[in-house]
Amino acid sequence: MAIAIRKATRLDKLPPYLFAEIDKKKREVAARGIDIISLGIGDPDLPTPAHIIKALQEAAARPANHRY
Repeated sequence: MAIAIRKATRLDKLPPYLFAEIDKKKREVAARGIDIISLGIGDPDLPTPAHIIKALQEAAARPANHRY
């Protein structure tokens, strides 16, 4: 026997998820044959600058950052 689970009505008051809306618009544009250049996800081809790596290492070494 399956149990019917109802969502809370207050969920209907939440705004649409922004990234789902962006994806929907991208699909609509692509369906019209327009090329889209996505800047959302990438694969960097340049090394991370040394000062950024150093700052990350220093921040990771601080005990105050070792928790949620």
